[in-house]
Amino acid sequence: MRVALVEPSRTVRRIVTETITEWGHDVCAFDDGHETLAFLAANENARALITSIELPTGSGIELVKNARALAGRRRPLYILVMSCSEERSKVVTALDSGADDFISKPPELNELHARLRAAERMTSMQAQLVELATTDGLTGLLNRRAFVERLGDSISRWNGASSPVSVLMGDLDKFKAINDSFGHEIGDRVLKAVAGELKKLNSPAGRLGGEEFAVLLNASIGDAAAIGERLCRSVNTLAIETELAAVKITCSLGVATLEHGDTVDSTLRHADIALYEAKRLGGNRVVVADEFLITKAHRQWRGAARQIERPETDH
Repeated sequence: MRVALVEPSRTVRRIVTETITEWGHDVCAFDDGHETLAFLAANENARALITSIELPTGSGIELVKNARALAGRRRPLYILVMSCSEERSKVVTALDSGADDFISKPPELNELHARLRAAERMTSMQAQLVELATTDGLTGLLNRRAFVERLGDSISRWNGASSPVSVLMGDLDKFKAINDSFGHEIGDRVLKAVAGELKKLNSPAGRLGGEEFAVLLNASIGDAAAIGERLCRSVNTLAIETELAAVKITCSLGVATLEHGDTVDSTLRHADIALYEAKRLGGNRVVVADEFLITKAHRQWRGAARQIERPETDH
């Protein structure tokens, strides 16, 4: 388990680091809360934070608040605060701020070992619950709600000066005919095969429902379109063998990039309209938003984005 340790005393920091490392954990030690928070933001696989209440800059309680907010609902993080006897009155505040447990300082090593075993158990269970809540059971992609939340997070962080953000929205061509001709078991195999190609992109990808999917890319509109073209070609190479014949697959993709003032709904709507245009032109192609005239039919199209659930935070 990767552990972040925050302790201003060099001696305590060295002893605790060496001991935890001997127990098989990967320890990154700090004496500053700001550096620790940056480390947690950059390392989502860090599962535990051990911090002193008193720090040379800021406070352990403030670090606990910020770390808990950073983890949110989708990231397992066990927070253990260390306190001297005269600081015990602050423990309640730390627990109310998001800490999971506390231990005296300097820590009794057997007790610390037990606390870390508890951290491993709890974060493992939390990770399983997060996966169940955010993953589409058939394909292993993000489910609709989780993908929308990821897009919302990207919109919240994006300020126009940072890296461009684009969305690919896709739909498998003539998928109903595949189900009707070969059965839903073959249809499921098709969806799993396409999901495998999406996972190769190493970007957040979600199944929005049925045969509809979307990919979130840190890429310009041109680069996103090029990625979409490669995805179309890779899907074209798939062939699902059946007793009757090999099922060939094609897909249509719409591409939109984030612009100032865009929301989750508007971004998905732009990509969705581009997807409609790709389908209208015969499918098996990529169409970029804003490269065609919007007609009444486009405005009335209620395709992949028609029932997007909004996350609790409005973006």
